[in-house]
Amino acid sequence: MDTNHEHWMASLFASIDRMDAAAFAGHLAPEARFAFGNAPPVTGREAIGQAVAGFFAALGGLRHAIERHWSCGDTLICHGTVTYRRKDGSEVALPFANVMTLAGGLATDYRIYADLTPLFAPSA
Repeated sequence: MDTNHEHWMASLFASIDRMDAAAFAGHLAPEARFAFGNAPPVTGREAIGQAVAGFFAALGGLRHAIERHWSCGDTLICHGTVTYRRKDGSEVALPFANVMTLAGGLATDYRIYADLTPLFAPSA
């Protein structure tokens, strides 16, 4: 993976793991499209930032472990495990895969493939 892409991806995931929706949105083009799991896609940096802030508000925290990543031209692909901390302090680790298209150092299309059902299921 190109060094610029690695730096961009490290900065992106650091903003997510800090639950900093504004910093996350700063990685997006103004007209970006964002799709998370089976939720309806959201278009536009501001709307995406608001949607992500709402998601972060439902969590106690999160952290990503990237297992592999690739780039092909302007497309970045990564997969790994994200560990979510619920508001009750319990944690659930889930696999994810992201596909992101970049232009001018910003994501124009960002897709997260993950099943969040276990995150919102009652704690064991």
